[in-house]
Amino acid sequence: MQTKSVQLQCNVFCKWDGNDTRYRLYVNDELFTERSWIWSGKEYYLEEIIPIEAPPGLYEIKYELLEPTHSKLGIKNMRVTGGNAKFHDNQTTLEILS
Repeated sequence: MQTKSVQLQCNVFCKWDGNDTRYRLYVNDELFTERSWIWSGKEYYLEEIIPIEAPPGLYEIKYELLEPTHSKLGIKNMRVTGGNAKFHDNQTTLEILS
């Protein structure tokens, strides 16, 4: 099956506990990336850009914090910025369209 290119974008917020906060991004339970960031305040966030090359279908997008941490991670404004795809109501299920 032919693959399609899509690009996602979201804002990653973190309530930082003073230790290096590391998180992982999964697409359909496959590790997509792991990031480490020293957050420098309450109002800071990262703008994440996620390029995906995959066949049409449904894909779960999931973030998780790595231990040890007491930080809290929040993902806001998840959106498709390129390609033919859409998010379902839960904003974690991406559908790449043919």
